[in-house]
Amino acid sequence: MRYRYLNSITLVQEFEYTLLTPEAYDRMVCAELPYKNEDPYLYSLVVRHMMHGPCGELNPESVCMKDERCKNHYPKNFSKYTVHGKGTYPVYRRRDDKRQAKVRGNMLKNQWVIPYNPTFLAEFDCHINVEVCCDIKAIKYLYKYIHKGHDKVMFRIASDNQGAEIDEISDYQNAGWVSPVEAAWRLFAFPLYGMYPSFLQLQVHLPNFQTIQFEYDADLNDTMQSERFKRTMLTEFFSFDATKFCRML
Repeated sequence: MRYRYLNSITLVQEFEYTLLTPEAYDRMVCAELPYKNEDPYLYSLVVRHMMHGPCGELNPESVCMKDERCKNHYPKNFSKYTVHGKGTYPVYRRRDDKRQAKVRGNMLKNQWVIPYNPTFLAEFDCHINVEVCCDIKAIKYLYKYIHKGHDKVMFRIASDNQGAEIDEISDYQNAGWVSPVEAAWRLFAFPLYGMYPSFLQLQVHLPNFQTIQFEYDADLNDTMQSERFKRTMLTEFFSFDATKFCRML
């Protein structure tokens, strides 16, 4: 059975297996053509599924072209070694070793190879772009993308009447849409997302500078002396942690 399409998947590894160095990236991700004589099967899969374009001067009409440039930044620059990227994915090793393949009528080198994992590619025989998220910007992008919700567009056709009432709550509710897949998932009460271990954001503040909310007619003296307002989630966390540490001793 051959798979033609796979959705995006984010894998979060345990700390002891986290990829921290360029050498570790190279063990997981490759951005070069395999040697055809050594592994003809993997070579055929890379040529079939993992070659970008061509675009740019070779094909200005490619769908990836925007403002006369490839929006995916192909062809990539040659690189002898894999190095950390700044605000992006790593700069993968793409050696100028004369390896090339004929793709859509053009001879393409390692500059055009989309990063892949050889095991995944050989197993599923389809396009699987594998990237290492080694920068906080890339990690933030992934989590924002996963939790962004469904795509929707809100628009309004109205006259120049400045007194027209705009109900943003109703507009937001009317723009909501649940796909059949999401509906079935919710009906079966499957979890929509999960993270382990769970975490809770704590508001950081200086000693005795925490935010206090009270009624407008409350007595300020009673408010300032209240034990409830003296404790915050942050201070209680430190208190719990200190108690737990003392028990361990």
